[in-house]
Amino acid sequence: MDIRVLRYFLAVAREQSFSVAAERLYLSQPTLSRQLKELEEELGKPLLNRSSKGVTLTEEGMILRARAEEIVALMDKTQLEVMQSGEQIAGMVHIGAGETYAVKLIANTAKHLSAEYPGVQYSIYSADGSDVIEKLDKGLLDFGIVFQSVDTSKYNSAELPLKDRFGVLMRRDSPLAQKEYVTIADLKGQPLIIPRQPNHNSMFLESIGIDEQSVKVAAQYNLVYNGSVMAAEGVGYCICIDRLVNVTGESDMCFRPFSPAIEAGSSFIWKRNAVFSKAAEKFLEQFIADIQSYR
Repeated sequence: MDIRVLRYFLAVAREQSFSVAAERLYLSQPTLSRQLKELEEELGKPLLNRSSKGVTLTEEGMILRARAEEIVALMDKTQLEVMQSGEQIAGMVHIGAGETYAVKLIANTAKHLSAEYPGVQYSIYSADGSDVIEKLDKGLLDFGIVFQSVDTSKYNSAELPLKDRFGVLMRRDSPLAQKEYVTIADLKGQPLIIPRQPNHNSMFLESIGIDEQSVKVAAQYNLVYNGSVMAAEGVGYCICIDRLVNVTGESDMCFRPFSPAIEAGSSFIWKRNAVFSKAAEKFLEQFIADIQSYR
């Protein structure tokens, strides 16, 4: 498979139209159609459903799309790193992380490096830990921040000095807003808005000591901003970590931490024997120095 043809395939999958994709690729429609027909013949499977209403992916096309996106992203990352190799320290550093205040540490290092190395840029990918690790394993990320235990046979790691504190985000006129702290017992029978879990809600609830049967899960969120909007509209109490949503000043929202305190630590990880660009190498060196002095 030619990487160029994979880009053509992704363009058609995205636009769901040969004519629109051809226009964006600066190709004639017959040329684009022929290239993708040859790709289907090479693979021995139909990839596209063609109709007067547009183009959709077959089951095989959906499989190829997922893989093609990874292949193209890795190719683009590799090409940039090769082009930017040499004495000059410049280029993109790719970091994956869940929603955590520990991203502040990445920002601190980026700021420290900016004066001496203005050509270094940062791509921050937000996802849960399993997704971050998957992309790290495939070479799409240089570094990751994860909450789970680290497989030290595969990754180097550094424990981060900042911990995230769990609590409840709610409207200021909510009954629980009158309390300085919230206990697990306070949430019994209450509608909750919780972080989305890949497998089941109970995994998160059990991790912080809540019996799933004693509460009502009203909604789930992937980004805490979305959870905060649901809470602001009175859908329920949003369980999240502190310092991700601004509740100061004239905000109608407030955050109340759990008592006893529930905290989560995180680790900064990278693959063992990884080959870094000069930009990623310099970032890692400065980041480790920064977190050691932060302590």
